[in-house]
Amino acid sequence: MRITTKGRYALRATVALAQMGSDDEKISVNTLSETEDISSVFLEQIFFKLKKAGIVTSARGPGGGFAFARALDSITVREIFDAAGEEMTVLPCDRSKSKCNRRSECISHEVFESVTGVVNNYLESLSLKTVLESDTFNPRAVKKARS
Repeated sequence: MRITTKGRYALRATVALAQMGSDDEKISVNTLSETEDISSVFLEQIFFKLKKAGIVTSARGPGGGFAFARALDSITVREIFDAAGEEMTVLPCDRSKSKCNRRSECISHEVFESVTGVVNNYLESLSLKTVLESDTFNPRAVKKARS
């Protein structure tokens, strides 16, 4: 499984948006770009996809920017990757067994398909809120707890 730069940046930017924004406060792409050291042009493309998927909303003009369209506990990491166009699969071969010449004898396809299912189920169960609040994922939460 390989997560592209677009997928990694989509997750980083949504986490940053969640950390910086509160309720309906809009955060600009430029602010996110500076905070995460990601090209603002690239972030605009990502946020267009996130908006189309119903994850974020936007407003133009002074005080404009992006905010979440839904509660953080209803937005999953899988949904963010899907919106960014990530194909979350570990299958090294063609996903369509009907196109596979070794279809009748390929046990490994079933193994890879099963692993893909486990990974996708995990990402589907992992909400943005969980990522932000968990000591496992959030080094800031660990530092805060130690203070």
